Amino acid sequence: MFDILKIILIFILIVFLLKRQWNLGLVMAISSVILAAFYFLKPPDFLNVILKALADKTTISLIAALTLIRIFENIMRKNGIMQEMMDSFRGMVIDRRVLMASMPALIGLLPSMGGALFSAPMVEEASKGINMSSEKKAFINYWFRHPWEFILPLYPGLVLASAITAHSLRDLILVNFPYALCLVAGGTIWGLSGIGKQREGFKKISGRGLLSFLPLILILIMVIVFHLDLSISIGSVTIGLLIILRYSLRKVYQTLKEGLSLDIIAIILGVMAFKAVLSSSGAVTNISTFFSRENIPILPVLFIIPFIAGLLTGLTFGFVGSTFPIILGLENAQNISAVSFAFASGYAGVLLSPVHLCLVLTREYFKANMTGIYYKIIKAVMLILSVAVAEYLIFSP
Repeated sequence: MFDILKIILIFILIVFLLKRQWNLGLVMAISSVILAAFYFLKPPDFLNVILKALADKTTISLIAALTLIRIFENIMRKNGIMQEMMDSFRGMVIDRRVLMASMPALIGLLPSMGGALFSAPMVEEASKGINMSSEKKAFINYWFRHPWEFILPLYPGLVLASAITAHSLRDLILVNFPYALCLVAGGTIWGLSGIGKQREGFKKISGRGLLSFLPLILILIMVIVFHLDLSISIGSVTIGLLIILRYSLRKVYQTLKEGLSLDIIAIILGVMAFKAVLSSSGAVTNISTFFSRENIPILPVLFIIPFIAGLLTGLTFGFVGSTFPIILGLENAQNISAVSFAFASGYAGVLLSPVHLCLVLTREYFKANMTGIYYKIIKAVMLILSVAVAEYLIFSP
């Protein structure tokens, strides 16, 4: 019981500091020190655990992957490749309902903070002449941006979940795929329904426009079909783009400099250090034994802890980094169905979070009533969680 109290205190501290906009890496480093003190870990032992965690190949691979994701996003955005993708898709769509959903979805392919504000004018333009409430427009813009964090390896939360749990990205993507489909279904039911078919004229697509999709498609094929490491996949495609776009050495240096984020590196080091200290302290083993002895169901625990973290931080990276090392040590929480359910639970919290930047910016742009937006979000989130529970019950050992 004392182990649970210690972890709860640390969890409260993590959430409190994240709410105050502290860097997740610093928060997890502080939590590691406090955890070591709680369990009387000797300084030499503590230092040894930290050094091993920081030098671990998983930690190094994670830093490389997330840095390469930022470099890839930078190249795609600054060279107008993302804009070409959107223009091409706009020409292929003959129903404005699909166009309204596809604009935030396409922009959401690249993980950038506040990207919902970029797609909001496009949704507004596509909805001209259609009798729609501001709340429905806001919901469409916000909701259709977010299926990718379940399945796209460009999103750091998914990559971090894979690193912490040791489940492959491919397996996590496959088991999370039904949730992404549910998100799209929820957006269609509570966002696009009742509008009526709105036809658009078909436009001829240029070959260059179609080629703009190729970099992303290649990465997905390498990771999902050929099971290649994410760093190798993104790295090879990025090098290809640098060559094709004829980047000078100076421009390459500038791009690498912009892609290297000390904040991201600090987050990875902090999370991996916390995971290592948590494991060596024996806390998760004791808690797992307690749950087993008291016959406490694991399902509510897998839901509550990530959900609260997601709700309070509004960040996928935040709930994965702060809660997955804790829940991973619980009995029967290591299998992929449990990990996937915990991910869906945490992301449900993120989607409902009042501090989620995309939600805040979308509501402000459309001047929509937050209650009206939440009414749709809650129903769509319940659909995702219903499928998550069903999948867990069917596939858990």
